[in-house]
Amino acid sequence: MNVSRVGPRANDRTQVCRPSTRAHMQTIGFIGLGAMGTPMAWNLEEAGHDLLVYNRSDGPTEPFADAGIDVADSPRAVGQQADVVVIMVTDDEALAAVLDGEDGLLIGLDSETTVIQMSTVTPEATEAAAQTVQAQNARFVDAPVSGTVGPAEEGTLTVLAGGDDDVIDDVEAILAAMGEPIVRCGDVGDGARMKLFVNLLLGDMMSAYAEALTFGAAQGLDLEAMQQVVEAGAVDSPLFRIKGDLIAERDFQPRFPVDLQFKDLRYANEVANDVGVQLPQTAAARESFSAASAMGHGNEDMTAVLKYLESIADVTVER
Repeated sequence: MNVSRVGPRANDRTQVCRPSTRAHMQTIGFIGLGAMGTPMAWNLEEAGHDLLVYNRSDGPTEPFADAGIDVADSPRAVGQQADVVVIMVTDDEALAAVLDGEDGLLIGLDSETTVIQMSTVTPEATEAAAQTVQAQNARFVDAPVSGTVGPAEEGTLTVLAGGDDDVIDDVEAILAAMGEPIVRCGDVGDGARMKLFVNLLLGDMMSAYAEALTFGAAQGLDLEAMQQVVEAGAVDSPLFRIKGDLIAERDFQPRFPVDLQFKDLRYANEVANDVGVQLPQTAAARESFSAASAMGHGNEDMTAVLKYLESIADVTVER
């Protein structure tokens, strides 16, 4: 395809050296150009892969088209033209919509195609997708990612890979263009399970942190002093450092939106019910994120769960 970049960039990482040759590179089809998918797709292009993109709405594809990158008109067309297809969509329903139907990805697959499912979906949806893909004699890798928009732009997402080791070996360079480390989690479905594990912990931590800040602010404690105490002790974490700085600035621009965190906690609770595990803290965190969404903060960063707690306490966490 020999793409020269003439259009706008989703991110600019000129300090990172990327191979310029495209010899022997496979064509990668990328489905789902949201806040995460867009920089992931650019990283594949920067790594030298021939790229073909598809998104349900046209807007996100325009920078790729402007750069001379092919835009498919359906998931089916992606399957017909790509050697490897990456899927990065919102939820179980979106994954099913990509796969099924007369213009769905499944129709375009054959034994030469590998599908890498990188969306955050349930293990059940992942395993069902694998079965339908493999029924077309195509190969399947379960590889959701841990991280937000910043790591997606930097190519430092943690890849949670599940599936046949031989298949993962074959696509490892593709995965490495989007993230590191690549953690091998087990069979197909185990990547999805690991993703819910880490996002369960993320949601619980964010909810607890927001509660603690609200508790302190309601008593007149200084935000900077609270943050200093957190960072000096055993509870220090990158999450609290990063989100603390954003909260101090009242910056709720979406890095990982409330609605997506709520969705992941809902999935985690559903899986927990299936396997007979009680998640009382996660259930409470889910309700806090649900309430924040109901207040109109669903498209704001997950830190906006704080706004729900502030509204109850009639206090603002600020400098």
